[in-house]
Order: sequence, then C-alpha cells, then structure tokens
Amino acid sequence: MHVPMRPAPPCRSSGAPLQPRATPSPRPQDRSGSHRPAVAALFAALLSLTAAAPLHAQPAPARVEPQPTLPRIEIQAGLHLIRAEVADAVDTRMRGLMMREKLGANEGMLFVFEQKAGHCFWMKNTLLPLSIAFVDDDGTIANIEDMKPQTEESHCPVRPVRYALEMEQGWFAKRGLKAGAKLSQPKLFRAAAKN
Repeated sequence: MHVPMRPAPPCRSSGAPLQPRATPSPRPQDRSGSHRPAVAALFAALLSLTAAAPLHAQPAPARVEPQPTLPRIEIQAGLHLIRAEVADAVDTRMRGLMMREKLGANEGMLFVFEQKAGHCFWMKNTLLPLSIAFVDDDGTIANIEDMKPQTEESHCPVRPVRYALEMEQGWFAKRGLKAGAKLSQPKLFRAAAKN
C-alpha cells in the first residue's frame, strides 16, 4: 500500500513555538572566512580517499554456474526417446537447468522427489524457455506448463506427484503429448507404481 508523505512540521528549537518575525534578524558576523582553508583541505582529503576506493564497496553477488551434467536416463514418450538428466538430490533439484544456455534434441531434466506432493517450480536464473510435465508414479502426465525464462512465477502440478520432466518449451505440444499421455521407463515408473 502506498502512503503519501506529509510535509515535515516546521522545526522548533528549545521547545519554543515558532513566532513569525516582523523584521529580519541581523546577519551574524561571517566567521567562515577563517575556516575556509581547513574545510577545503578536509574536503580534498576526503575526495582523494573516495577516488582511491573502488566504486562498489560491497562484493558483487556470485554468479550462479550451471551444474555439471548429471547422470542420464532414457524415457519413452510415445514414439520419442528422451535422454533426461536425473536431479534426485536436494542440491541438484534446486539448481536444475539454471544458467544452461542450450539443451540438445530430445534432452531434458527429470526431477525425482522422495514423496508425492505439490512440488512447484520457478524459472529464476533459468535462461531457456521450458515446458514442464508433472508425472504420476505410473508415468501418466498429470499436467504440462510452459515456463518463461528468468521469472519467479510458480508452476505447480494439478495433484501431488513425485516426478517432473523439463524439456525445451513446446516439446510436448509439438509431439501431441498432453495430460493423460504415458511416459515409459520400466526401472523408474513401474517400481514407483508399486509403492
């Protein structure tokens, strides 16, 4: 909420109320002439100190580096074979595809969580436009969201899931894959469906 600023009340000294002056007060004797050389020297000294100091006193924030390529898994999506890096630890899930400048054809990142939940994603520090498929334990796509680069908008599953698959934006749509489509990876989805 924006609150307009009110002008500051007139200054009062020694608790005495302000009185309008009928005549201007006499100008005090100008004594600044005797201090001018000292003030000028002090100003010059301060100026030389600031000129020698770096322009930014605080260190620049560290640049987020892309994480090294993670182990990959192959996932079948209809007739298409996806080679997805697997982010299955807290630190790898947090960094995801941040600062990556490109993805190869049919490459993406599969996020694997310990528990089914409403795991939401954002695109802070992510340079590529992506599509994310939220995937049930049996490999069924719950929903797909398109995500704009470098935004903090949340993208969430429509129901609790354990998996999320990020691909180049439009990858699923170009292949006719939408909510309800099945992904296949026997070691991953079959085992999860039994839990």
